[in-house]
Amino acid sequence: MYYTMGEVSAMFDVNQSLIRFYEKEFDILQPKKNKKGNRYFTPEDIENFKIIFHLIRDKGYTLNGAKEHLKNNMGDTRDNQRVIDSLENLKKFLLEVRDQM
Repeated sequence: MYYTMGEVSAMFDVNQSLIRFYEKEFDILQPKKNKKGNRYFTPEDIENFKIIFHLIRDKGYTLNGAKEHLKNNMGDTRDNQRVIDSLENLKKFLLEVRDQM
């Protein structure tokens, strides 16, 4: 399954220019491009973008700091992101249950 640039932009509520910028800055973002140059993101690209986005926006890393962190701790960072995603899903579920009561 592939996601278009517009879908990724909407997922993270960011401008498409930010996604293109991160793509240039971080080697782990490698969306497929068709002959027109349209970018198509795989689920792995989405996960990588989520990690980058979390490091820069939520944790306050600089671009160089995030690159260094990913280079040295990619396995741990992916595991941490999976835990964060699971907890966010659990929170969403619990809030839905609370609202139904």
